[in-house]
Formats: sequence, C-alpha cells, structure tokens
Amino acid sequence: MKQLYYVSITYNLHYLCSMKSVIERYKKATEDQLQTSNPISEVKFWKREVDVLRQQLHNLQENHRQLMGEELSGLSVKDLQNLENQLEMSLRGVRMRKDHILMSEIQELSQKRNLIHQENVELNEKVHGTKDVNEANSNALLTNSLSIRNDPHEPICLQLCQPLQQNLETSSGITTLGLQLQ
Repeated sequence: MKQLYYVSITYNLHYLCSMKSVIERYKKATEDQLQTSNPISEVKFWKREVDVLRQQLHNLQENHRQLMGEELSGLSVKDLQNLENQLEMSLRGVRMRKDHILMSEIQELSQKRNLIHQENVELNEKVHGTKDVNEANSNALLTNSLSIRNDPHEPICLQLCQPLQQNLETSSGITTLGLQLQ
C-alpha cells in the first residue's frame, strides 16, 4: 500500500510539474507572438527577463556566500544540513579528482623509474663485462700479491706481513719485509 501511495504521489508530482512546464511554454509562445506585433509588449518582456536574470544572479551570489561560510545566520537547521551535505559531496568530488591525478603521476613516475633501472642494469652489465676482462689482464701482469683496483673509491688497507722465505741462491742472507695490499 505504501509503495502504491508513493507511486501515486510521484506520478501526481510529475504530472503537476509537467503541466506547469506546458503552461509556461504556452505563455512564452503567446508572449513571443505578441512581441513581434507590439513594441510595448517587447519592452515589457525584456524588463521581465532582466528581473528574472537579476533574481537568478542574486540567488547565485547568496548561494556562493553560503558555500563560503558567510551569511549563515538566516538559515534553518535543515538548510544548514543541506548546505553541509552539498559541501561534503563537493569535497568528495575534489578528493576523487586529486587522487586520480596523484595516481596517474605515481604510475608515470613508476614507469620512469623502471626505465631508469633497466638502463642502469644494462650499463652495469657493460661496465662489469669490461671490468672482468680488465681484471684478467691485470692479474696476469701483476706479481707479489699486488693488484690494481678498478674502483678508485675503494679504500686501500696496508698491513705488515711475515718475511718472505727466499732462495739462498738469490739472496745473501738479508731478510726482506714486504707490504701487502688487501
């Protein structure tokens, strides 16, 4: 029964609204016909249009002030609740738009990061590939545990080591101390 009652109310409301719009269109059509035939009625028409537009401007300005939190003293609790709901919906829309923009930027930056990472991997492969060849060549040339380091920023540690045992044929009994790079 409630549903039927609701349907009849909405139907009647729709019917009344559509009747109102039909009557307004009829009045406007008759006014348009009168305007073409009578310059005085045309002036009246434009005065009414100016009044309607002036009222719309006033309503929009008042609505804007209320949205900005000004001139709220004349509003009822229901009006304030409606204003609050309108502001919350607007804020929700703003936040959704902001989130969408931020997500797009994050995705774009992530793609750029992936490209840079891939380039870095490729460059590291090129550097380490030539480094391995250089290490093999340099190790073949160096003796006495002295090695050339490819990384100039790597710290060098020096420490004393035990004297080397040398052949008696090559040395005349002199003990030699050496430094070893680690």
